[in-house]
Amino acid sequence: MHVDFKSVVAAQSLLSGFIDKTALIPSHYLSQTLKNEVFLKLENTQPIGAFKIRGALNAVFNLPKRTKVVTCCSTGNHGRGIAYAANLAGIKAVIFMSSLVPQVKIDAIKSLGAKVILCGENQEDAEFACQQAVFENGFVDVSPFDDPYVIAGQGTIGLEILDQKPDINSIVLPLSGGGLAAGVALAVKEIKPKIKVFGVTMENGAAMHVSIKNGKPTEVVETASLADALGGGIGSDNKYTFSICEKFLDDTFTVSENEIYHAMQTLYYEDRIIAEGSCVVGIAALLSKKIPSVSGPIATVITGRNVNMSMYTDIINGRDIELGNSIIKGHTYKRDVK
Repeated sequence: MHVDFKSVVAAQSLLSGFIDKTALIPSHYLSQTLKNEVFLKLENTQPIGAFKIRGALNAVFNLPKRTKVVTCCSTGNHGRGIAYAANLAGIKAVIFMSSLVPQVKIDAIKSLGAKVILCGENQEDAEFACQQAVFENGFVDVSPFDDPYVIAGQGTIGLEILDQKPDINSIVLPLSGGGLAAGVALAVKEIKPKIKVFGVTMENGAAMHVSIKNGKPTEVVETASLADALGGGIGSDNKYTFSICEKFLDDTFTVSENEIYHAMQTLYYEDRIIAEGSCVVGIAALLSKKIPSVSGPIATVITGRNVNMSMYTDIINGRDIELGNSIIKGHTYKRDVK
């Protein structure tokens, strides 16, 4: 299947009634700080608490009619979306995950009736086990990002943003395997060719960022991060997202764990919004002035709220955070604007 603007429009029609058209709200604090209008697309308010429901539903609703078991490899929210969609479709779901995935996301997937299988210490290990199950058991796999129906489903966010505020001039997106970035970028640039679309990810294990810089899919070492949902490779045989992101993204940037920590605090204290570390990388990039100066309104997508609340509470209260073998030094929240 080819992924194009018509695919995104078809996904929007199919998903109508199953997902929420989420709010696009102004962030008065970020607008004041950046001296430009900044809007937040609240995908954290979706039924599963994350944008991944869009791509998951579109993919599951387009599975072959005789499908009995759907599977995937996931860092959390895609697996939750597949489990949710499988329930609606009346089929079974088996989700493969690595040991890096927070327990809160594992428990959430199990609560939707899916079977969770933990494999290895990174996404590559989990993906290998998933593909083995496809070969041996005949499961139907839905990639968390490199699937045409997933990309089209995520792209519906872009259609909504421009419908809600047509004068948006730039969109800043969390960047992982590229399903969200690819879908949104190809959709909005069809409507508004001069709009700027940027991808942001964490400094370590930034597979798509590194791949675009290298001009080809590139393996990276996966490490623990506050933005855990952005971890994992893009696959050496990437079929869709790499080429689409390379073509349609204007640039990609990385942010540090300290910058993510501060952005989580900022979103909570200034906009009263709870979000995962992976969801605030756009805010982190804006606050750290890594995004080039652009005129006109900016939108960023708050992609999910499925955070480990114990860790989140520590961040909000300025405590140290242990991540793998490293410690993120805590600090009390301070405004960027005096």
